[in-house]
Amino acid sequence: MGFILTVEGTTLGVDTIKTVDFAVTTPNDSNAKTTDVAVTATITGKILTMLDDGTEGTVDLAKWAMITSENATCYKNVVIKSTAAGQVIREYTMPTAFVVDYTENYDDVEGVGTFKLVVRQKKDKIQTITVNGGYEA
Repeated sequence: MGFILTVEGTTLGVDTIKTVDFAVTTPNDSNAKTTDVAVTATITGKILTMLDDGTEGTVDLAKWAMITSENATCYKNVVIKSTAAGQVIREYTMPTAFVVDYTENYDDVEGVGTFKLVVRQKKDKIQTITVNGGYEA
């Protein structure tokens, strides 16, 4: 199984993305279906060395994470694909996602960094999320 993350032009592939967690949550004290729904994706991966063209995609994630809500570019289109055996098992599209948390960790044991990106769809745009799957990659 592999994962592909695309954030408005920046694509991180199976060599970079290691885990994806997609969650739809509501408050635990709800006694009926609520409108207070959050859709969150948590993505972890490796920070790789620079590519031949001098880029490394996780730099764009770190920069995006630092954009504050005063700037409209804090919201981006995020597409997450889960693939296996030449098929897209799931494709999540969050067209108005923002960064909740972003962390990077480094150690000298493996010689590579890791990152954790937590994104959430803007609350008033929950209905614009699409979930697809079951087609050839």
